[in-house]
Amino acid sequence: MKLPANYRKLTPRERRRVREEYILKQDGKCHHCGAPLFGLPSTKVLKMSVTTDLYPPNFFKHPIHLHHNHDTGMTIGAVHAHCNAVLWEHHDE
Repeated sequence: MKLPANYRKLTPRERRRVREEYILKQDGKCHHCGAPLFGLPSTKVLKMSVTTDLYPPNFFKHPIHLHHNHDTGMTIGAVHAHCNAVLWEHHDE
């Protein structure tokens, strides 16, 4: 699949494929914090608070998210769930 992709036009299966491609492209590291995606986010990011009740119930059950621009819909990269929340709450992404 060609990256970036329009998140809004992707089916759940296509989103998974795009996320997997970003994981490979990023050498298994989070686009935001640089820590391995199959582990915890960086200590710096974990210290940043997030308001968990702002998110859907399953938001943090999925450890790797597909980060995308909410204005354009275009994907940016694969990130930890906590990083995705930090990007939204602290960086308006």
